[in-house]
Amino acid sequence: MDERDFRRGLGSYPTGVAVVTARSAGGRAAGVTINSFASVSLRPPLVLWSLAARAPSRPAFEAATYFAIHVLAGDQRVLAERFCSPAADKFTGVATGEGLGGAPLLENAAALFECRARHSYPGGDHVILIGEVERYAYFDRPPLVFHGGRYGALAELEQDASCGETAFDAWESFYHVGPAPAAAPKSAG
Repeated sequence: MDERDFRRGLGSYPTGVAVVTARSAGGRAAGVTINSFASVSLRPPLVLWSLAARAPSRPAFEAATYFAIHVLAGDQRVLAERFCSPAADKFTGVATGEGLGGAPLLENAAALFECRARHSYPGGDHVILIGEVERYAYFDRPPLVFHGGRYGALAELEQDASCGETAFDAWESFYHVGPAPAAAPKSAG
């Protein structure tokens, strides 16, 4: 299989862009840009993301008890580029707070998920990491999007004209969950 062509095919699928951060046992901050973030379960609240097996930050993420996933806002392209670089210290000059387990928290993300690390699985040339969400927050900021090797923003989404519900409302009805939580940080437990 032509790997470059396969990547171009995968690039046809638009994704959000996130930065995952953690603190190593030695106290060093680790961070990486991803577009492989997905929900796994509501009960318990689980999410997953993948990391290249050869990533220099792999030992820090696999040893961390907590990590934070920041869904980047449309105006945070600079952060996406910073955390996908091979720089030794990606946090220099970046304002951060401290999250669960000491994970650095970036400011102004569209959403934030603070997770206890639960599982790590081999997945070809990547490692799949699963975390249980213990705290989260989301804000009214449009997300940064990645498609076809380029960053961009979403156009305004419209209501589904066929049933009069938004896609989230339909999903909410199907899974019989309550209304979307408020924008303040919440405990997932």
